[in-house]
Amino acid sequence: MSSPPIDLRRRSVSAGLASLLAAPGLATAQTPATRWKPERPITLYNPFAVGGITDMHLRFMGERVGRILGQPVLVEARAGAAGTLAPAALMATKSDGHSLACYTINSLRYPHYQPVNWHPIKDFSFITGLSSYTFALVVRADSPWKTVDDLFAAGKAEPEKYTYGTSGIGGSGHLMMIEIEQLIGARYTHIPYKGGAEWMQALLAGQINFLADASQWGPFVDDGRCRILAMVTEQRLPKYPNVPTLKERGINAIGQSPYGLVGPKDLPPAIVQSLYDAFEEAGKDPGLQQLLDRYIQVPWKKNPSEYKAFAEQYFNSVRPMLVKAGLAKA
Repeated sequence: MSSPPIDLRRRSVSAGLASLLAAPGLATAQTPATRWKPERPITLYNPFAVGGITDMHLRFMGERVGRILGQPVLVEARAGAAGTLAPAALMATKSDGHSLACYTINSLRYPHYQPVNWHPIKDFSFITGLSSYTFALVVRADSPWKTVDDLFAAGKAEPEKYTYGTSGIGGSGHLMMIEIEQLIGARYTHIPYKGGAEWMQALLAGQINFLADASQWGPFVDDGRCRILAMVTEQRLPKYPNVPTLKERGINAIGQSPYGLVGPKDLPPAIVQSLYDAFEEAGKDPGLQQLLDRYIQVPWKKNPSEYKAFAEQYFNSVRPMLVKAGLAKA
């Protein structure tokens, strides 16, 4: 029996993390008169390529936060290393509120299998959660694979012949596919890119056979250039009610990848509060939900203490999965 559709706006990022919502909150929001004000433009580092949904989201928010705080917010791409170069850039900045970074869940995995010069918890000030990506297996509209069973059969019959794109080695899409391969007994060749804009171009140009990543594909499915073979979500989505989930087929793989904003470590609480308030206010713009809906993304609300609690819990619990995937040593 197929699962009923769910409301993306109500979906939690992970039921196992629900208890973190009880984490202590912030002090009372500041008034415009008491709010910290930046003295110069704020630089916000984007972990993925220009033109992707993350870039568009950050620019949308940055423009509005700039008006609220009275200084421009300049979004600067630092793509690569599975989205970890953006927060790493904060290691060379001052803790004065003028340098921020978009922090993806990849930064909580990467240190487990790659030496880095930063600690994913101790070296950052957590400010606010922003959104979460929605994952699927997607092909071009003219692909010979009409169902996900066709895709799986091809991967079993000719292991590693067919290629798929994601936003990086060790990223959410890559880990998701490793898990899927282990569950179904097929093998594909992973082609990493710096972000959704790049892997969408690669798919449309026929350079890869399918996508296994977040919903940059949304508009391309909607205009008929691409087709979803299966959602890698808990339940079917209202927007695509006829597209099955892998879970329905007994393949218990779920792609989840929230992201938010961080600053350098030891960012003064008053600055954290002001930034949190400004991004909360900017997030009330009705155009934001329209943007997220277009790319099938979910709001991911976290205040600073909730965000830090999530990060600590995930970083400490994710290592066994990375070991199983062969990305970290036991």
